[in-house]
Amino acid sequence: MPQPDNTPHPAAKALQCKSPRPGRRTSRTAFTDLPPEPDDPLLGFAPYLHRAPRRNSITPERQRAFIAALAATGIVTQAALRIGASLEALYRLRNQPGAEAFSAAWEAAIDRGVARLEDCALERAIAGEQRPIVRQGEVVGTWTRHDNALLMFLLRQRRARRWYSEAGSYAALRPGHPVYERLRAEWSGDDESEEDVLASITRMIEDMRDRREANEALLAEED
Repeated sequence: MPQPDNTPHPAAKALQCKSPRPGRRTSRTAFTDLPPEPDDPLLGFAPYLHRAPRRNSITPERQRAFIAALAATGIVTQAALRIGASLEALYRLRNQPGAEAFSAAWEAAIDRGVARLEDCALERAIAGEQRPIVRQGEVVGTWTRHDNALLMFLLRQRRARRWYSEAGSYAALRPGHPVYERLRAEWSGDDESEEDVLASITRMIEDMRDRREANEALLAEED
């Protein structure tokens, strides 16, 4: 009968955080994801080949190790530390002719890190975060804080057609602004007089500004 394998799963090693604060030890932002598998398409790029490699050159193996670490952490400095290379050397390599595939893999790895950060933000907005209740210098409990500003930000990003308010982009329009002048040119082709067109634009902008201020006031009250 085969003996059970007691080797810890790689995830157990990845999900380690030594912070003394419990909130950080339970937050996904305190951890790194598992690195990509060796057959992951992200690591299938054509690495830069040095014409005369030196002892400290960033070899193809180190380039793939850097991309794997960058995909897991999303942070260039941490990925550079993983392979023992300086940021100056990595950026210099990235800008070399012939390193286009390495540069593209770099951007793809950053995208994975940003996607992970977005997932963390969604989790925090939906589930909230634990805040301590302190009495006489001692933590006696916790309460769940929901960040409404973060929630509205994510809704506007993910459901822009429904939740994004045009007030933020149009409320600052003034005569002379390119968008203002374009709207003025489009509307001036109607039968309305120029004064009517300008008054209509002004009313639209003021209405948007009022809606934005009302939304901000509601969010401030909830916070």
